[in-house]
Amino acid sequence: MKNTIIVDTNDKKQTISPDIYGHFSEHLGRCIYGGFWVGKDSPIPNINGYRKDVLQAFKDINIPNLRWPGGCFADEYHWKDGIGPKENRKRMINTHWGGVVEDNSFGTHEFMGLCDELGCKPYICGNVGSGTVQEMDEWVEYMTFSGESPMSKLREQNGHKDAWKIPFFGVGNENWGCGGNMRPEYYADLYRRFQTYVRQYGPDKIQKIAGGPNIDDYNWTDTVMKNAHWLMDGLSLHYYTYEYRWEDKRSATEFDDKGWYRTLKNAFRTDELVRRHGEIMDKYDPAKRVSLVVDEWGCWHQVEPGTNPGFLYQQNSVRDALVAGIHLNIFNNHSDRVRIANIAQAVNVLQSPVLTEGDKMVLTPTWYVFHMYKDHMGATLLGSTAASSAAGFESEDEKIKIPGLNVSASEKKDEKSGKTAYLVTVCNSDLYDTKEIDIGLANLKGSISKAEATVLAGDKMNTCNTFEKPDQVTEKALRVDIKDKDTVSITLPARSVAAVKIWA
Repeated sequence: MKNTIIVDTNDKKQTISPDIYGHFSEHLGRCIYGGFWVGKDSPIPNINGYRKDVLQAFKDINIPNLRWPGGCFADEYHWKDGIGPKENRKRMINTHWGGVVEDNSFGTHEFMGLCDELGCKPYICGNVGSGTVQEMDEWVEYMTFSGESPMSKLREQNGHKDAWKIPFFGVGNENWGCGGNMRPEYYADLYRRFQTYVRQYGPDKIQKIAGGPNIDDYNWTDTVMKNAHWLMDGLSLHYYTYEYRWEDKRSATEFDDKGWYRTLKNAFRTDELVRRHGEIMDKYDPAKRVSLVVDEWGCWHQVEPGTNPGFLYQQNSVRDALVAGIHLNIFNNHSDRVRIANIAQAVNVLQSPVLTEGDKMVLTPTWYVFHMYKDHMGATLLGSTAASSAAGFESEDEKIKIPGLNVSASEKKDEKSGKTAYLVTVCNSDLYDTKEIDIGLANLKGSISKAEATVLAGDKMNTCNTFEKPDQVTEKALRVDIKDKDTVSITLPARSVAAVKIWA
């Protein structure tokens, strides 16, 4: 079967929200401590306590927003424990993640300072599970009120006179599970109450994000939307990709062909989940005012041998890169409803773009995918289709077929040349099939003047970057041939992700 991708340059859709490319930082394992934060006195090079190498890694992928402090940790976090002089801050046990002592040395001021250093939007997740309305009310006032009040005075006493902007505020996290084991009817009522006190002080809007469903709990979406959709700006969705079964997680690096295809099949399921939850949201919000916020997604494998099981530290291979590319293409293609997403998590936890160990840092294959896709941010989505033979396997007891190619495309004016630049991102799911692909720009006005591409692939399906060998899976140049005025061709290796940029 001939492999073709058609991008319809006339089929201009919505802008791809940059916030789809967001990240997530929880007080979990070494995401905050040893990841983003080492403290001002650390011998590891830092800027006011923030690791310089980690800061630069996220700046290089134009991080748009960062979610904090959880996750499950958010619904046991009491924000006043993390402000004021460090020596006076309460020490607590992180009961969700590893049973370690949390000394609260990284709190509201440190997080907002991190966002300032990164140049990204803060996404705060508030405590509904074990917190109070008053606590949430006062936190919002502490962060965003610029007038005279007890909380604004307290903020000033703690060293920050000016109010911060909080574009996104999550009212609870996973309230169907670790956030309180609630029924959707009960959470909907609690959401209505708590969100009332997420007040907007001044002109800067706070988008209120309701706790949404776990995977395919369509009843949760229906119930919460029916009872509170007019009071929210977003509804979250959490879905993690795994190889076999949720309760039987497998290794991040030791897997076979079946493990490859099972994992990618679960990644492709994201399209179904986004579509079906979106259809329910359409019943109550046909104008698509409320965003579907996929603020926890990514691979959840076994922890690396010899590490604290509560720290969720795992390696990151070519397989994870494919999972990232497939997800981002899906989010782009559904960006009429999906306008915020956050991969879990940013550093040293689950499918991290960055890993650290002491003073060493490594960029994972997932980081390179974000780097390859970053020009989609703020671009106009274009209609695209891919034709290719399916990938997968068939045995006596199992059959898996997934799309051989997965694609999204966008256009943006090139500021340097003034020409229109088209970005086509492609995932080749096939473990062994190199694909000759023609990419056609249908209804193109004018002719292709230039084309270039990069590709991410590994020698093996489980190849990863390690601290000893950090450059085994990196973004490399890929040859592009201009066939005629509206078509280019590439040769895409097996198990790879490519970004093709075309100017016309």
